[in-house]
Order: sequence, then C-alpha cells, then structure tokens
Amino acid sequence: METTTQNEKPPGTGKSSVNPDALNQLLGQMVNDLGAAANGALVVLGDGLGIYTALAEIGPATSEKLAEKTKLNERQLREWLSAQAASGYVSYDAEKNSFFLSPEQTAVFADPDSPAAMVGGFYGVSAVYHDEPLVAESFRTGRGLAWGKHHTCLFCGTERFFRPGYQANINESWIPALDGVQQKLSDGIRVADIGCGHGISTLIMALTRW
Repeated sequence: METTTQNEKPPGTGKSSVNPDALNQLLGQMVNDLGAAANGALVVLGDGLGIYTALAEIGPATSEKLAEKTKLNERQLREWLSAQAASGYVSYDAEKNSFFLSPEQTAVFADPDSPAAMVGGFYGVSAVYHDEPLVAESFRTGRGLAWGKHHTCLFCGTERFFRPGYQANINESWIPALDGVQQKLSDGIRVADIGCGHGISTLIMALTRW
C-alpha cells in the first residue's frame, strides 16, 4: 500500500499543487464561457422583442429612436444595445451615438431566410437549460429522455436554424443528386414524415412545383 510522508501531498490536493498559469488559463476560458452563456439569453431576448428586425429596418438609430420604433423602454434598450455592440453583434457609431446592423450582422440576426441565419441556434441552446432537471433525473434512473419530452425551444430553434439551409439546398442540390427521386416527386408520391420535428424539409418539397 502506498503511503505519503507528512510533508507530501497526493497529486491534485492542496494549494501547493495549483499551477498559477494553468489556473489563469482555465479561469479565462470560464469567463469567456460565462459571457457567451449570458449573451445567448440576450440574443433570444432581442429576437423575441423584434429589436434586430427593427434596427435593420430603420438603419442607424439612437437608442431613443429605436425605443420609439419598438415601443420598448429606452434605458433597458440602451443597455442591451451596448452589450450587443461590445460583443460585435451590433455596430456602433460613436460620433453619431447611433447603432446599426452591418450587412453581415443583418444576415445572421435579422434575415430569417438568409443561409447565414443563426438566431434559431440560440433557442436550441436555451432548451438545454430548461431540460436540465429532466436530464438530471435521467442520470439517476438511466431511463433516458424521450425526444418529445424536450422543451419546445429545442424544436422551434432547430426548425429556424436549419430551414434556411434546407431552402437553399433541398430542391437545388440534394434532390437532384438522388437517382430518380425528383421524377417521382414530379409524378406525385406519398411521403411519410416521421420524427422530423416541425417537418420543414417535407413542407419545402411539398410546396415545390417539380
């Protein structure tokens, strides 16, 4: 049996075993992760309140002008805009004290049909936090968690996140790459949509004139 002397400590125990450089690196990573986690909630908030869309519509605007457009509290809106600008999700013109979305930011946050639309992913992430008690119970029982038991944010987020990609690729690239499938769709066939969430991929094909 291994023993330690009075002055020795097992690896990983006690303050003397902490590497300051490794600790600072880990703390830096944690701070970044905490900021990202908190900012994800701000993205969902801004999307739900229509702030991104309103800012894209009216162009560069002060917090007062955007508050008039959105009917939101100016002070709260100013804090949200400042946080988003610090993250690079919203642009800020210091000379004019105004906020705006660049074309790239608009594509990501304010255009639901853009192939680069990413907001839906944040809704999906929020479901992870909603589902934590259910997942914890699954850890205790080993019974797993049925797909249909997840929070609804997972399904709406998945639909919003993947729909632009489906719209850009299903009919133009994916279906034509399958032997004989496009002809079958053109002739008219029955399609079973099983376990596909909101079924957006099937709806895209169904609404297409082949």
